[in-house]
Amino acid sequence: MLITLSISVLVITLISMVLALLMVIADGTVGNYGEVHIKINGKKDLTVRGGQPLLKALNAEGVFIPSACGGRGSCGLCKVSVIEGGGAYLPTELPWISEEEKKKNIRLSCQFKVKNDVSIQIPEELFSVRQFETKVESIVDLTHDIKQVTLKLIDPPTIDCKAGQFVQFQVPEYELTDEAVYRAYSMASVPSDNTHVELEIRLVPNGICTTYVHKYLKEGDEVTINGPYGDFFLRDTDNPIICIAGGSGMAPIKSILLDMIDKKSTRKARYFFGARTKKDLFLLDEMKELEKLMPSFTFTPALSEPQEDDKWEGEVGLITDVVRNLSENAKDSEAYLCGSPGMIDACIKVLKELGMPEEHIYYDKFA
Repeated sequence: MLITLSISVLVITLISMVLALLMVIADGTVGNYGEVHIKINGKKDLTVRGGQPLLKALNAEGVFIPSACGGRGSCGLCKVSVIEGGGAYLPTELPWISEEEKKKNIRLSCQFKVKNDVSIQIPEELFSVRQFETKVESIVDLTHDIKQVTLKLIDPPTIDCKAGQFVQFQVPEYELTDEAVYRAYSMASVPSDNTHVELEIRLVPNGICTTYVHKYLKEGDEVTINGPYGDFFLRDTDNPIICIAGGSGMAPIKSILLDMIDKKSTRKARYFFGARTKKDLFLLDEMKELEKLMPSFTFTPALSEPQEDDKWEGEVGLITDVVRNLSENAKDSEAYLCGSPGMIDACIKVLKELGMPEEHIYYDKFA
């Protein structure tokens, strides 16, 4: 019986080794596409190794496409228009591509592999995205699962960004990843301090970047980032503002509020921040200080599941219910939302019920 089991294990092992060898051979022959050319916006030409994802090929050449999930195909953010050489859509792209986008040859660059010469179109502003070498200046625990990481820019020494935008944080190879990967995080820092980038990073179980930051990152470490990205920023109007966020969604809203103080804005603003229990709240003192500096600003934290020992006397309930109960007609207001897709969608529904036009609702959905 033992001999039979040993033979079976040996056979399975040999089969696995043969299959692995065949995959290596296939990758080196059938999967070897040689050098291919990428033409960008009809004016920039790149020569890259064929067979790799377009997102990775562009990043290696210093052309950075935003990708909140780091190229896993789970955020749908890294879209580009493939004018020539696109080929058929992959099943992993289709959940993120609408019928209208198909007509425009929009592809998910992290899934689309460059196997032949292609011509693509990207927003011109992405040519302004830069890679930055930074040093971790400080790491502060904001809550039991959120760390504030402040990066000092080294090369280049400054960044030009708008409040609410995000950067991509490079995680080096370690136990959870066999290659360097990027993850997207909103900046919490005020744009006028262009020598620093502040991030608020919440621990996600088995998350590649969050685990690295919470378990391994130390003050003094060097970190590579690139950016800035995103069109989530305060519009230049006089409309009253409703901000809604939860958890690390605090980051871009904080940046927007600090920027408003810098610019001496007198716009009326109300910020609804949702958390489960009191231990999930943070920066309460800072928000109270902002209320003093901006008389037209009101901060409203709310707990959905307050505990008895929280002794909470503030608003209770889902943040959408709190917004609905405390907001008046919003047809002349605009909103800035940051959080999970479910939270964002629920908030949009409530704001529309309050009369806010959907084109006045701006959001940053976390992947």
